[in-house]
Amino acid sequence: MTFLVDLLAATLRNATPLVYGTVGETYAERSGVLNLGIEGTMYAGAFFGFAAAWASGSLLVGLAAALVVGVLAGALMGLLTVTLGANQHVSGLGLTIGLIGLSEFVNRLLFRGGELRRIEPFPLVEPPAFLGPLGPIFSQYALTYVAFLVLVPLAWWILRSTSFGLELRAVGENPEAADAAGISVARTRYLALMFGGALMGVGGAVFTLASLGSFTLDIIAGRGWVCIALVIFGRWRIGRGVIGALLFSAVYSLQLRLRILPGWGDVPFELLLALPYLVVILALAISGRNVAYPGAYLKPYRRT
Repeated sequence: MTFLVDLLAATLRNATPLVYGTVGETYAERSGVLNLGIEGTMYAGAFFGFAAAWASGSLLVGLAAALVVGVLAGALMGLLTVTLGANQHVSGLGLTIGLIGLSEFVNRLLFRGGELRRIEPFPLVEPPAFLGPLGPIFSQYALTYVAFLVLVPLAWWILRSTSFGLELRAVGENPEAADAAGISVARTRYLALMFGGALMGVGGAVFTLASLGSFTLDIIAGRGWVCIALVIFGRWRIGRGVIGALLFSAVYSLQLRLRILPGWGDVPFELLLALPYLVVILALAISGRNVAYPGAYLKPYRRT
């Protein structure tokens, strides 16, 4: 019982940054833009959020900095792909490389002593006493509660039931028809990329401002690429993408605990470490067949 409760609690915590990133990437891709800059955006959000919190002594300032960095990264992606019409793959990969390089460069300038800097991270929200042995499941960061109780339902409702959501889906499916109906394709894609970038930046900041309280190189460890896979696994739907994030996090949390259980010592460490990524690849291979991509996916739009 204790093992299961701890596993569920860890799954929710580890899924938090993936939920922010997956929802943000879903919005970008529903507008027709594949944002491969998500890995770099999460990395920059993690670093600049930590740096701002360390310099100001305020975690909220750090969170705001991560959000602003994400918005700027989304705007830059919009400039490259929407305004200039550059190749989305090249633009996204270039953005990721550039943001990671910038973060590490500023990190060396700011913390040149080499000593690992630490801040006091967001505390866990203590659950009510009446939950008893199930209480640890609900001992989560405030960012986790915001992700699952506010962001996910709100993002789903905006995408499905608002005029902006309708415009976003129309631009992602048929930008020519959307333009003819009076919808600004460029404005809609910029808003989607900037909103998605803000969520990606916050998702990266979860690592430094909540989980670890410090910044280390390669802190994102491919989570941005995982989010892209989860969007495809979820077929560009918020709910399915969140389920995929929980699945990945459950396997990730499980392999961490299997290492300390008796009888698992002979299993190679590298195999357990790769297990969650293998599960995502398998799930993507099974569910990714005959997927209906957004109609304007990867296609730049030029008004004629």
